[in-house]
Amino acid sequence: QVQLVESGGGLVQAGGSLRLSCVVSGRTFSMYVMAWFRQAPGKEREFVAAIRSNGGSTYYTDSVKGRFTISRDNAKNTMYLQLNSLKPEDTAVYYCAAGFKYVRDYREYTYWGQGTQVTVSS
Repeated sequence: QVQLVESGGGLVQAGGSLRLSCVVSGRTFSMYVMAWFRQAPGKEREFVAAIRSNGGSTYYTDSVKGRFTISRDNAKNTMYLQLNSLKPEDTAVYYCAAGFKYVRDYREYTYWGQGTQVTVSS
């Protein structure tokens, strides 16, 4: 069974940085397209970033381009999201997800973590 565990969330002031991690159990991590989504209260879960199985291609939603960086270490079964220049509108629960193809629709991802809260104060 595949399990995803996020960590690294917290409370930070606007302009600050955080680094989220997502550790995936199992030996098939390198097969998955990995992604980060976020969900703010009262809003739908939205795509943030994704990375192909070999790390060769990355994708971002426009609002985080130039501020967030997605990466993965297949030897450690771990994916990361570096969040820089954080804004109050980045406040949300951040989820990591694993799937078999790159899409921006959260419903297409098979495995999910439990989420980690990111709160950015103004």
